[in-house]
Amino acid sequence: MAIRLSERHMEAIRDHARRAYPHECCGVLIGDPGARSKRVSRLHPMPNVHEEGHERRYRIGPAEWAAIERGARAEGERLLGVYHSHPDHPARPSEYDREWAWPWYSYIIVAVERGEARDATCWTLRVDRSAFDAEAVVIEEADDRRAAEAAGQPREATHGR
Repeated sequence: MAIRLSERHMEAIRDHARRAYPHECCGVLIGDPGARSKRVSRLHPMPNVHEEGHERRYRIGPAEWAAIERGARAEGERLLGVYHSHPDHPARPSEYDREWAWPWYSYIIVAVERGEARDATCWTLRVDRSAFDAEAVVIEEADDRRAAEAAGQPREATHGR
């Protein structure tokens, strides 16, 4: 399986990671699960509510998660997964990530080195929860206005492109 998202979505994730540095950022991926690939239609940045260690941990609050999930379903979409950053650490899942992940969801991780977003990878947790497997990321071009709105940016940000 693969996850598909626009260039604009990937840039929004990288930008969130840069702004959060040296802390981990986090957000959810919303869209269509599809039969052959998951297609992200919009992102929703979330506050990192981990009680300690924002530099090496993230957590999305259960009430916030439930509200986003209800909103996505009301719009005929689903939560496809989570994105987060790894400040000054490779873009691969940690043991902590494995312990808190759920099978099926896509986990996009962006490595941020000294404040600059670098590698971005995607992973899915095996059903037996033993390890993550790499998931292909397909970056698609999209209509700038539609992609900007889906990334939560104001429409004016795309004028003149």
